Amino acid sequence: MLEIKNLNVFYGGIHALKDISLKVNSGEIVTLIGSNGSGKTTTLRTISGLEKAKSGEILYENQNIVGIQASDIVKMGISHVPEGRRIFGTMSVLENLEIGAYARTDKENIKKDIKKVFELFPILYERRSQNAINLSGGEQQMLAIGRALLSRPKLLLLDEPSMGLAPMIVKEIFEIIKNINNSGTTIMLVEQNAKMALLNADRAYIIKNGRIELEGKANDLLNNELVKKAYLGG
Repeated sequence: MLEIKNLNVFYGGIHALKDISLKVNSGEIVTLIGSNGSGKTTTLRTISGLEKAKSGEILYENQNIVGIQASDIVKMGISHVPEGRRIFGTMSVLENLEIGAYARTDKENIKKDIKKVFELFPILYERRSQNAINLSGGEQQMLAIGRALLSRPKLLLLDEPSMGLAPMIVKEIFEIIKNINNSGTTIMLVEQNAKMALLNADRAYIIKNGRIELEGKANDLLNNELVKKAYLGG
């Protein structure tokens, strides 16, 4: 579904991504793990068109999407849940969800999809008329994911979905991510909670200083001594 080939991204004079290559197959959960500043968020932002690549290819369903506008990438079937959630705090939960469907015109199906999001996140239905700023951190994360689902993505990019959340809420968020994947959405996950990411992903890539250092099945990396020492506290 997605293949990145020799991607290079610069921030001014800083070489943020250095010839990275990776692949996400249809139906998978693939996680990208690394420390702060390693290039994880930049990778997702470049896939979704928010950052410009200096060179390399991002092939989505065999089409190179480098240089395509972010809004058009959403229409192609890629949706991005950014780090920090970025919900619209002064708008209601329902209004936030409706914004997720901005590129669609099929009003009846939008209503059905909002209903599905409320079934996936019952707490959002209870809070549907409240301003999003009044939600807890976990509820805001659910809203950010729900909003992204309203564009009917084939590929969902998740950036640090567990950030700042209590352990019980993290567990719930990852159960929801698995449910979304099981319903047919391919997921690329950036996550600092390396253990939770590896427990829930099919495959994983380790990124360090803008380079892919290691790749493999998630379960294999979970038991890799180098990964344990660097990322799992082992």
